This record gives sequence, C-alpha cells and structure tokens, in this order.
Amino acid sequence: MDIKAVLFDVDGALIDSNDQHVSAWAEAFSHFGLSLTPQTIHAQIGQGSDLLVSALWPEAPPETVEALRERHDEIFRSKHRAYVRPFPKAHDLLLKICNSGREVVIASSTSKKDLDDYTDLLGAHHLLRAAISLDDVKTSKPAPDIFINALRTIGLDAGQALAIGDSPYDMAAAGRSGIAAIAVRSGKFCDEALRTAGAAALYDDASALLDAFERWICGVRAPDL
Repeated sequence: MDIKAVLFDVDGALIDSNDQHVSAWAEAFSHFGLSLTPQTIHAQIGQGSDLLVSALWPEAPPETVEALRERHDEIFRSKHRAYVRPFPKAHDLLLKICNSGREVVIASSTSKKDLDDYTDLLGAHHLLRAAISLDDVKTSKPAPDIFINALRTIGLDAGQALAIGDSPYDMAAAGRSGIAAIAVRSGKFCDEALRTAGAAALYDDASALLDAFERWICGVRAPDL
C-alpha cells in the first residue's frame, strides 16, 4: 500500500489530554446532578461531545445536552487546559512524516477551537495539509464523517491513507471509511478493545511510532469492506 497521507486523531494520540477531559466531564455531569465514575466517562472518550453526552445520559433533553457540552468546555479550558501537553516526540513524528514526502492531516472529534490550541502546542501548523474537526461534520467518530471529509479535502482515496488514533472510536471510524488504522496505547484503552474495533497494529505512543517508522508506514493493510 502506497501511503500518501497519515490522518491523526489528537486527544490521547498526539496530545496527553484524555484524563483532563474525563475530569472536566465528571464535574460537568455532577453540576447537573449526575455522578459518574472516571472509568465510565473514559469509556466514551474519543467520540465527540455530540455522542458522548447521549451515551452517558440518554434521557437528557436537547437543551440539557447543549448546556452540558458548554459546561464541559468551560471547565476544561478554565481548569484543565493549562495542564495539557503533547506526548514526547509527537512533533518529531509529524515532522518525520512530512520529511518522508507524505502529508499530515488532523482528523479529530474535538472542536475547532481546541484543535487550533493543540496545533499550537505541537508547533505543527506548518506541517499540516489539513485539519478536520467536529465543527466540519454532522456526526463525530465512530461515524466515518471526519475521515471521509479529510480524504475529500486532500483529494486522496482511502487506500492512500493511514489513520492513527488512541480509541476504539478512531479504529471503527477508520474502518467504516476503508482506511487502515494503527492504535496507540497512550489513550489508555485496552488492546482487546482496540483490536476488536479494527486496529491493524498497536504501538505504545508517538515516540514508539517514531522509532518504528519504517516498519509501519508501508506495512499496514486497509480493511476489507
């Protein structure tokens, strides 16, 4: 497979932010009278807020869902955003891909505002061919919309791209798009869940991907649709 672009998730894959999002969601739900364990919330991280709230509180009316999303965003940015950092070697990994003649694309379920902040943290604006966020699609992962939008934006077929993410939702979305996917363990999801969702290979984190670059960039098959 001739990989011409690598499509990255951000939270949990390039940026160490999953725990901070879990804490922000826990406080947001608590504000509305719903007490949830960190493990329960973490299991839904990787979807966009559009699906996460519905998964954790199916009975919530639309106005409460929107208020919850806004509350989470406020808490995350005021209390947790300052503690978010890129994973070691994340910038170097993106640079390596660019220097190999391939394109780097961000395809994330996060908001455009957070995505811009993360790109600043990574020092990666000049390295990106495109950045697709939840604001660009109707439905977040595990729906394929974000990856399909990314492919259309850069004018490539699914077989010319490789997806990298940390959650089962990334793997499922990639599979539904016809894109081969690699999972990183830095998002703290178990290997079984990642493989079941479609991960063709597993690596510990961005640093491990950088070390093994030549091994995975040409050695992953796209899923059979």
